[in-house]
Formats: sequence, structure tokens, C-alpha cells
Amino acid sequence: MKHMKLLSCAAGILSCALLSVVYAETPRDPYQYFFNESFGDYSEELENAREQGKQGVMVFFEMDECPFCHRMKNTIMNQPEVQTYYRERFLLFSHDIEGDIDIVDFEGNETTQKEYAVNVHRVRATPVIAFFDLEGNRVARYIGATRTAREFKWLADYVVDGHYKNTSFTRYKREKKQELDQS
Repeated sequence: MKHMKLLSCAAGILSCALLSVVYAETPRDPYQYFFNESFGDYSEELENAREQGKQGVMVFFEMDECPFCHRMKNTIMNQPEVQTYYRERFLLFSHDIEGDIDIVDFEGNETTQKEYAVNVHRVRATPVIAFFDLEGNRVARYIGATRTAREFKWLADYVVDGHYKNTSFTRYKREKKQELDQS
């Protein structure tokens, strides 16, 4: 009987531990947990990023019909560890490249979402993931969806650690993969 109580207690503890692991890995809505809310004034968002001690701003240029945008949001940006990783480093904004909503760019100029995406950043295909330093300068641009959450986190490291100054992201990824293979 004593062994049954002990076994039952152990099973209960194990069940709680497994549930907490499952709960911790449950995907979460990227619009609630990944992207920050914005009133469309990127110059103001730069100030917010500085005040919050962020490394910069990331803008996810997307459009509704884009399957690769949906894949990023539904398989990578919805992962809690990715959400935490990016939110610690950047302010994160979704930007509709077909939108007619008025915005203010990093230099304080008024424009629309569409004009800003097409005319300023020459976004033709989506997604485009653009990183800006705390002065509003675009420092890195990635076109397309990353394959994995790990690769997406490497993209953040590539920017934060300043590797964009010396090498392409493709070369950086290759080096990271080689490091993994050697360990």
C-alpha cells in the first residue's frame, strides 16, 4: 500500500511536469506575443526602442495573400522561445505592403504603408524582414521565410552581434551550421 501511494505520487508529479513542458511549448498568436503594437510612427518607435534598451527595430513587410508570410507567423513567430528571444532584442512591427494607412517613417516623413514599402524599401516580394539600428538606418534585410526557428534566431544574432557589417547572412548561417556539426 505504501508503494502504491509512492507510485501514485510519482505519477502525479510526472504528469504535472509533462503538462508544464507541453504548455510551455504551445504556439502563441504572433500578433499578441511577437509583434509590438504601433500607432504607425516609426520615428517615435525608435525613441521607444532606445528607452527600452533594445538593439533596434525589426519590420516584417508582409501581405495578406502571402503563403510564406503565413508560414513564418504560423510555424516560427508563434513559438514562445522565438517570441522571447526577439522581444528582448528588438521592437517588432508588422507592415502591410498593400496598406493605405498613413504612417510616419524613421525620418519623420508622412507616407502610407504601401508607399513606404514599395518606394522606400523596394519590397516586391514578401516577406521581407528588415532590421533598423537605433538611428533608423536599415542595417540588414532578409527576403523570404527562414526554414527553422533556429535560423530565425541566428538572423537576430547576425544583426545584434554586428556580423552584417562583414559578411552575408548566407555565409554566417553556413559557419553556424559548421559549428553545430563539429560539436
